[in-house]
Amino acid sequence: MGTEIWLLYVSTVFILMSTPGPSQLLMLSNSVSNGFQRSLFTAAGDLSANFLQMIVASIGLVSIVQQSSDFFIVVKWAGVAYLSYLGLRLIFSKSGSHVGVANQGRSKKSLFWQGFITSAANPKAVVFFAALFPQFINPSEPLLHQFAILSATYLIMDAVFLFSYGKSAEWVSTKLKSSARQYLGKVSGSFLIGAALLLGLKEVDANL
Repeated sequence: MGTEIWLLYVSTVFILMSTPGPSQLLMLSNSVSNGFQRSLFTAAGDLSANFLQMIVASIGLVSIVQQSSDFFIVVKWAGVAYLSYLGLRLIFSKSGSHVGVANQGRSKKSLFWQGFITSAANPKAVVFFAALFPQFINPSEPLLHQFAILSATYLIMDAVFLFSYGKSAEWVSTKLKSSARQYLGKVSGSFLIGAALLLGLKEVDANL
């Protein structure tokens, strides 16, 4: 893979990631309510799901995914319901009772699975990767090597975006006056509701 092709791929991915999606809003929420360090487990869950989706796309299982729309509809709405539940619980919890950088309310395992489920519940991700990667692959060169480069580049860029969202959210929350921190739970919950809405807007059909 030439440098020019790789730079074009980086530019394409950057543009695609510039608009916040469910995973980015989830990262914002967990960084505000659990602190940046613990929100890294959410990022790890998201990246793990993305990597599995890339593998599925690369080994030619797209046709199976396309024929399983009913299953992915269930998965998607389960993810929407889960994020909505978490968001509403934060919004209606006692003001500031468990929100803050030092919050230890949610386990690392729970934060990881939040990220994983939110990313995995995107029904079009596998088809997205299956459509994106071939645009930058040279058939005359080793495919595994190119797949590794494209996958690693995407995951690194995704991690940078997630870390940026998380760190920014933590910085804002630490700068707020103590009187304003009581509203962080509602802000964090609103991010989760937003993530649920964005996920719900992703349509699933027979053609994905």
